[in-house]
Amino acid sequence: MIKHIVFWKLKDEANGFSKIENAKAIKQKLESLQNQIEGLIKIEVGIDFLHSPESADVVLYSEFESKEALDFYQQHSLHKAIMPFIAEARSERRVVDYES
Repeated sequence: MIKHIVFWKLKDEANGFSKIENAKAIKQKLESLQNQIEGLIKIEVGIDFLHSPESADVVLYSEFESKEALDFYQQHSLHKAIMPFIAEARSERRVVDYES
């Protein structure tokens, strides 16, 4: 199983929305991919409530059947359609992919 975890810090405003509005939109858009892409086992998005200087604003936790399934997800049109919205909203991105 492959785990794909992404952390984003968001801009105060982007896409015509506030940081929290963008965080909620990112959560909704990404979680809508559940059961839509072959090989994607689980997708969960969390919004930070602590707001410490070290905190990211949004985290994506996802599980895939294989490395090939992760590659398929990353190239899938439904995933690619979300990426411009996130790219505009984020100021920073960190990612970890690992096998468990």
